[in-house]
Amino acid sequence: MARRPRRTIGSLDARSGAVLRAVIDEYVISATPVSSGSLVTHYPLGVSSATVRNILSDLEAMGLLMHPHTSAGRVPTDAGYRYYVQVLADEWSLPPVEQRMIRHQFGQVEFASEHWFRLAASTLAANTGTAGLATTAKPRDARIRRVDLMAVQDRLALMVAVFREGTMKQVLLTLPEQTDQDQLNRVAGLLNVLAIDRTASEIEAALADLPIGHGASDESETLQRIGERLVRAMREFDATAIDDLFSDGLLNVMAAPEFDRSEKVRQVFTALENRAYLGSLVEAVARAGGIQIFIGHENSPLEMQDVSLILAPYGRIGRAVGVVGVLGPTRMPYSQAIASVEFVSGLMNELVEHLYA
Repeated sequence: MARRPRRTIGSLDARSGAVLRAVIDEYVISATPVSSGSLVTHYPLGVSSATVRNILSDLEAMGLLMHPHTSAGRVPTDAGYRYYVQVLADEWSLPPVEQRMIRHQFGQVEFASEHWFRLAASTLAANTGTAGLATTAKPRDARIRRVDLMAVQDRLALMVAVFREGTMKQVLLTLPEQTDQDQLNRVAGLLNVLAIDRTASEIEAALADLPIGHGASDESETLQRIGERLVRAMREFDATAIDDLFSDGLLNVMAAPEFDRSEKVRQVFTALENRAYLGSLVEAVARAGGIQIFIGHENSPLEMQDVSLILAPYGRIGRAVGVVGVLGPTRMPYSQAIASVEFVSGLMNELVEHLYA
């Protein structure tokens, strides 16, 4: 049998739009192909089953629905979801009680720490039934908020550098001689005076002014050595396109019928952990501003073409930008997911503004 030619989409009339919306709403809930009889039974479309069948046929010809071979029902295509998101989806916002609860949760975690990002990811996962995602706000040139030094054993010490936007880096140091915790605390105090709110280049310049060699104290030499290692760690951080990706809700994705094979989910998250790909996503979302939605085949990696991403930037363009969002099957509750991402990104913006203030 010859295939029907595809019709152009344009703007759907009200009746066709209502049927497409009903198909997507039903499919999001049921995860099974949707029949005309089911639509007439469960949705107040105000037309006969025969009329619904004709509209479904037209929507399929436009490429908004497809007809699985083993079923009498239809399922949305990526183009159908795209039309739904841009034209048909309801405005939705988090209930005020949920907003207050989320704000309270953020108020309980350490200010400007990785707990922000973990909480953002877990909040989005819980609110949408998908996987929540959050990247740290990555500055072009990191600045130090605090440095701590802790004795580990003998000549080993741990340096913990906290950058202004909340990212934390740990570096294991080998010292020239055994140094106790009291000595390390004094060196840490000197290092903080020298490094706080400075970039790697600025710290390096400050280190060059320290007395070294004959006449310098042991603590000055230790400060010089540790300071140089701090500069190297900061330059390594500055050179990366993206820092950490925090995620939560993997089990939500695995529970979806589309991902009944765990290997498929693993491939999705492996693709997302590619720093070059993730860095390009963050850059694209930051450049576009506002919420960006990538549906199915709109994602470039093959492994990502069965999922949708809803991402929003937060932070300050030109200083430090990260993204928060959700990942799930293309069959996701878009209105709720968009509203949740919008709220959490707005909250993260408020936190970053307070941090810079």
